[in-house]
Amino acid sequence: MKTLNGYLELAEKAHGHICAGQVLGVRLAMLGLRELGIDDPVADRKRLMTYAEIDRCVTDAVALVTNCRLGKRALKFRDWGKVAATFVDLKTGRAVRIAAKESSKQAAREMFPELEKEAGQQKAYAQLPDEILFEKQWVKVEVRPEDLPGFKGPRVVCAECGEGVNFKREVMKDGRTLCRSCAGEKYYQTL
Repeated sequence: MKTLNGYLELAEKAHGHICAGQVLGVRLAMLGLRELGIDDPVADRKRLMTYAEIDRCVTDAVALVTNCRLGKRALKFRDWGKVAATFVDLKTGRAVRIAAKESSKQAAREMFPELEKEAGQQKAYAQLPDEILFEKQWVKVEVRPEDLPGFKGPRVVCAECGEGVNFKREVMKDGRTLCRSCAGEKYYQTL
């Protein structure tokens, strides 16, 4: 595993700037990897799956440190709006969920009261002990075969729109095989 500063340099390049969320995300992911005993997430790229719970700066940092990506099917997104991630060791089945403590913001203000909020958070998040920043829970995650990286499964065609559906994401409705949007789960409206 790289050092905190090594990851922060990479995070700044990848994300476009450094911010408190990047620092927190790097620390969060480093803790998750340490807890699972994964020292080299690049070499162990098929061993780790990560569930991120927010679509903010933190998640970019988590993806960078863990080497988990959506396109590799190793990064999963759960839109819960929480600064948290769960790290699953696919080899052992062990999983740990790391969540930022809400009190970490106050701890940062107290550590650097003379600094502007963002600058103080960046410095504090780089220095505060893990116990002050994060809650850690050992959890169980049922990873279905169709959610694994490298899963090869049948591709079905939606009976309504004709688009292909991968990874068992189809829905059976009234005896017809449909994609989720044709089954009523649209996040968009056709114009």
